[in-house]
Amino acid sequence: MTARIVRGSADPIRPGGAEPLEISLDGTRIGGLRGQTIAGVVLASGRLAWRRTSSDGRPRGLFCGIGVCYDCIVTVNGERDVRACQRRAGDGDVVESQYDELPEAGA
Repeated sequence: MTARIVRGSADPIRPGGAEPLEISLDGTRIGGLRGQTIAGVVLASGRLAWRRTSSDGRPRGLFCGIGVCYDCIVTVNGERDVRACQRRAGDGDVVESQYDELPEAGA
């Protein structure tokens, strides 16, 4: 097996130019770059939490960053339970915080 040197200008995974995009989070417009996840766009805006726990309303945002913990779930364009760390942001995405109250005991 031989090593192969690839010139930087010919590297097929070389990142392209930074294309701006904009999403809406709970009615607030946030700017980001194409290729970023929704969590990346939100974190870059300075917001650390965008969900609250069902049991006691504690703030949650990005925790594991690999889609295991579900702390970053949001509603995107009407689709519930989207992991913000796994979904790439699309220009014009409408993202809403998600909060579900616990069901009543015995209900």
